[in-house]
Amino acid sequence: MTSDKPRDVLDERAQTLLRLLVEQYIRDGQPVGSRTLSREPGLDLSPATIRNIVSDLEELGFVKSPHTSAGRVPTSKGYRFFVDTLIKLTPPKGEELFRFSESMTETSGDPQALALSVSNLLSAVTSLAGIVTVPRRAQTALRQIEFLPLSGHRVLAILVVNDREVQNKILNVSRDFGADELKRASNYLNAHVSGRSLPEVRDLLLAELKRTRASMNALMVEAIEMAQRVFPETEPEPEFVIAGETNLMGIGQVADVETLKGLFEAFGRQRDILHLLDQSMKADGVQIFIGHESGYELLDSYSIVAAPYVTEDDTMGVLGVIGPTRMAYERVIPIVDVTAKLLGRALKSSG
Repeated sequence: MTSDKPRDVLDERAQTLLRLLVEQYIRDGQPVGSRTLSREPGLDLSPATIRNIVSDLEELGFVKSPHTSAGRVPTSKGYRFFVDTLIKLTPPKGEELFRFSESMTETSGDPQALALSVSNLLSAVTSLAGIVTVPRRAQTALRQIEFLPLSGHRVLAILVVNDREVQNKILNVSRDFGADELKRASNYLNAHVSGRSLPEVRDLLLAELKRTRASMNALMVEAIEMAQRVFPETEPEPEFVIAGETNLMGIGQVADVETLKGLFEAFGRQRDILHLLDQSMKADGVQIFIGHESGYELLDSYSIVAAPYVTEDDTMGVLGVIGPTRMAYERVIPIVDVTAKLLGRALKSSG
């Protein structure tokens, strides 16, 4: 996401006025007129000069006049130049920074709970919508499966995953099995599925049962059916969590009901938002999508500030904030940056 590099067409006075106009509009949400700019302390320019410069900024596409107002508001191009060139960032520090760090250490090891906690934190401190992709779980690979006979039509299934972790499960079966039968069943399964992830094991067993059931002997059919009960089907977890969507409802710029309805539906589908967040997975630091830069018409009135969170060299996910293009970038950008770094550090510490 780069700017059009218009430094060569904006002299120092034009840059100063653009910065003041953007900051004023972010604060008040009202079109900014030349008279308002002329009252800025330390600005030694006549009202006529200011009008001429602002008119030039409009001609170059950095600002525009909404409706018939005499004032101007920033365009996406104006915001982009402001963010890339003129902004003065205000990072969190002191008590607020401690609050961020403490929130990470108090979160449980459950990836879903962790993502929800961080999205709530981002929403609370920015008064916008906080979004966090769920940290990728460590791959769980099946190393070995064994069946042992128990009394009363029951079988003990023993799983060894990731070389060290042992899991046990008691299965109620249709008949009593002998130790030799169960050993042959275990050997058959270990030959076919050892080394695969648990979801892969279940899918492979199901496909094998459908493909060769007619030619498979009864014991192997029973072995696969038992193993399927060891690896039950699970509902897919959401790939990101979002908190504070209702914060967007009170913002005048994006309070249009149909726009909000479309955005909330996109949150529910996840696909489009995930595609956008994926663009930040390999980014070096904070990525900012302003208005139409996202490529989604639905987000033309919004900005997304996102950053990947990493443990050493492994990118675990992306977090960020969604809000109107008229957001306090000088505060939101460092908050997203710091939160991503703290989350990466917390995940690394938790192993």
